[in-house]
Amino acid sequence: MPRHLLNLADAGAAALGAMLADAAARKAARAGWPKGRADSDAPLAGHVLAMVFEKNSTRTRVSFDIAMRQLGGSAVLLEAGSTQLGRGETIADTARVLSRMADAIMLRTDDHAKIEELARHASVPVINGLTDLSHPCQIVADLQTVIERGKPLAGQEWAWLGDGNNVLNSIVEAAGLCGFHLRIAVPPGYDSDPGFIDRARAAGSRIMLTRDPVAAVAGVDVVVTDTWTSMGQPHAVAKLAAMAPYQVNPALMAQARPDALFLHCLPAHRGEEVTDAVIDGPASVVWDEAENRIHAQKAILRWAFGQIG
Repeated sequence: MPRHLLNLADAGAAALGAMLADAAARKAARAGWPKGRADSDAPLAGHVLAMVFEKNSTRTRVSFDIAMRQLGGSAVLLEAGSTQLGRGETIADTARVLSRMADAIMLRTDDHAKIEELARHASVPVINGLTDLSHPCQIVADLQTVIERGKPLAGQEWAWLGDGNNVLNSIVEAAGLCGFHLRIAVPPGYDSDPGFIDRARAAGSRIMLTRDPVAAVAGVDVVVTDTWTSMGQPHAVAKLAAMAPYQVNPALMAQARPDALFLHCLPAHRGEEVTDAVIDGPASVVWDEAENRIHAQKAILRWAFGQIG
């Protein structure tokens, strides 16, 4: 059976740890190299990744492409609007065809049910590049970034501010797998998925739910937020008004630990969920976080092909 990564739990805690170790080691080994130069062992030489995009992308698209190049393989870009998917070919048939032509498939889409169907019919690994339910690849890069800054994950306190979205669901999942704790501050009507929270709590992670952003951030190690309106969603005035108290600004960051880190998966709507003073300030590690998408994808790909974990 192929190794699919639709959510972090598909890999599990031990494999996630192996991915993080591999990402760090490979990043260190190629320090100072040109971005397109293959790793010395080129572990995916001859392998092809089919990248299917139904949503816009910068970091996911570039990081998976560069990841395959650095691993010695190659990637094929498919945008749904210019493929037969856009003309009504079923996901199942697309899965069967791509499985005959590529060694793995990455899908970035709006509906998690689509990637589940793709995985059911694919005979090669399927990787979630983002769905409306979760964003596991982003969180592997987030975890790598925090570890790089000398913060072991187990026992940490993280805070999430804003919308209870797909990125938060994957952070909650990571908390349960990695042993850190999470405080979630969102306005009424924008709560996170209770299933992810229940599973994280069952794994021993403390998940605090609050409407108070200050209570969420007080004394934490990591502060995380995301855009309040996702791609394809209207820029709703009512939603922005509800989210306004959860903006990450210098006053709110001052409630966290003095060495707290600020994470954001980008793109940011500056002046909405975060101010310039925070995202460009000393606590921000968002540019390392973006770069680490490459190294995280490499580890995920190697796990999918059975080379680690």
